[in-house]
Amino acid sequence: MANPNTRQGLIDHCLRELGHPVIEINVDDDQLEDRIDEAFQFYREFHYDSVEMVYLAEKVIASNATISGNATSFVGSELLTGNTSGATAVVHQAANSTLLDIYDINGTFTTGELITGNKSGTVASISNVNKNNYDNNYFNLTDLVTGVSRVLQLSNKSSGTSMFNVTYQLMLNNIQSLTNTDIIYYSQLKTYFNLINDLMIGQKPVRFNRHMNRLYVDMNWRKDVTIGDHVIVEAFRILNPNTYTDVYNDYFLKKYATALIKKQWGTNLKKFEGVQLPGGVTLNGQKIYDEAVDEIKQLQLDAQSIYQLPVDFFVG
Repeated sequence: MANPNTRQGLIDHCLRELGHPVIEINVDDDQLEDRIDEAFQFYREFHYDSVEMVYLAEKVIASNATISGNATSFVGSELLTGNTSGATAVVHQAANSTLLDIYDINGTFTTGELITGNKSGTVASISNVNKNNYDNNYFNLTDLVTGVSRVLQLSNKSSGTSMFNVTYQLMLNNIQSLTNTDIIYYSQLKTYFNLINDLMIGQKPVRFNRHMNRLYVDMNWRKDVTIGDHVIVEAFRILNPNTYTDVYNDYFLKKYATALIKKQWGTNLKKFEGVQLPGGVTLNGQKIYDEAVDEIKQLQLDAQSIYQLPVDFFVG
């Protein structure tokens, strides 16, 4: 048989490994699906081949408000005030005729209330407000992201790559003479400047929990980034088996999924322990169950000792 490259192919492979179709495998289809999900969950937690390191470009996005009226009548940086709620927000720009990009939301706007711009004097009715990362102070990441290592330097303001930066000036003034001087000295000097940069500026601390899918970056969102900027995130992301179908043929995954299905089979048969079938055959679900438990235990030990990535000193 061909190597499995689909979910159903993996299930069929596991059943053949257990003796199907020569032997009847007494496991329900829903139980098979549950055991495959469980196998994937363990595989993604402990196997280094289940994830990849990626760099994600997360865009800084303003909040938005849906209004009745012409959104282009409002001007940038003017203050919006809700006539009923007293809530306020600052206009960034009009996204279209009925959608207004806003930020610095203070309070809660009442649905259907009138809002007034303090510069343009424009009055409109607001129906919906959607807060995005610039006001939430966190990025929403996909479910496939399992961990975040760091955020790369955010902008020219924080990375120090402007013409007034000492490293920039050193390169500008000395690049022509590097061929006539010792490159080791230049390398040491660069290392020293990087040390100063780490001490004075440093990396922005990050906080991430995969069950919340929120990446908190501990920075001053109003000074370090502006709306429309991109923040580059170094993260670990699960390989999607539907995209990279070779995942279904992973040796460890096939063995572990087979062991889980075998355990389920033994659990089901234990309910009929001692029942004698025609021909004098007696079911022995306990033996199948015990064998599966031992196989699972050994595979889990192998995963943690062979296939698991080393624990990092810092995980965001």
